[in-house]
Amino acid sequence: MELKNLNSFIALAKQKTIKRIAVAAAEDEPVLLAIIDAYKNGIAEPLLIGNKEKIKHISDNLSLDISKFDIIDEKDPAKSARLAVQSVRDNSAQILMKGLVNTADYLRAILNKEHGLRQGELLSHIGFFESLYYHKVIALTDAAQNLAPDISEKVAIINNSVELFHRLGVNNPKVALVAAIEGVNPKMPATTDAAIITMMNKRKQIKGCIIDGPLAFDNAVSKEAAEHKGINSEVAGDADLIVAPNIEVGNALYKSFTYFGGALVAAIILGASVPVVLTSRADSDKSKLLSIALAASY
Repeated sequence: MELKNLNSFIALAKQKTIKRIAVAAAEDEPVLLAIIDAYKNGIAEPLLIGNKEKIKHISDNLSLDISKFDIIDEKDPAKSARLAVQSVRDNSAQILMKGLVNTADYLRAILNKEHGLRQGELLSHIGFFESLYYHKVIALTDAAQNLAPDISEKVAIINNSVELFHRLGVNNPKVALVAAIEGVNPKMPATTDAAIITMMNKRKQIKGCIIDGPLAFDNAVSKEAAEHKGINSEVAGDADLIVAPNIEVGNALYKSFTYFGGALVAAIILGASVPVVLTSRADSDKSKLLSIALAASY
């Protein structure tokens, strides 16, 4: 199975039991628009945590009806993040979403050793993109969470992502480990890491996917580019998931897809006890809705 468009997340979410989503610092216009859409689509039931006065002011200005939603008044964004995390720990909510709160404060609440939500080996960020220039939805990891992952961390990032693909019905995703070149150069750690991880996949140390790398980005997404360079690969030109060697590459690709490529995006953080919605402040309310749908279909 392939993911043809991001609206498939909405369809998948509607097949699940409706989940409650705790929004930290909910006094944000695009977030409130996305939350209302998610509620209307039967995807999620909101729990709004933040500055109640500002939330109501924004809602009134946009003619949004939030009368049916529970609101917890907390003017400090960092405290609202901790309250949102606590609501998940209490099972008052099953999804967490970032509003107008600093990302560091948001993640600090999630990663708190005593009161946080960390569950897996590590947290990792994944974004799914729908582009006019690619034949299916393509995912990217990690553009926001892990700075310079080593081999073991890259394996954990891949495992987080592959588990999500399986939940979405893609049973054997094709994973491209990108670098500046498609050959192995001992002076370029991204290429040696990719070669080792590819061999680990071939030896069944990493299961449930097909991995190839190092691949330059053009080889990962274009069969013509791969064939021109003599690359024979199941992944080349048909990747489901791009694994960036570090956050600089991941972040640049993420923003290139959206700003230059005009792609829609849905993004969440994996590895916590519940799906965590983490989108860019610049992402549209449509992308935020799709991210909620992705989390709700997990």
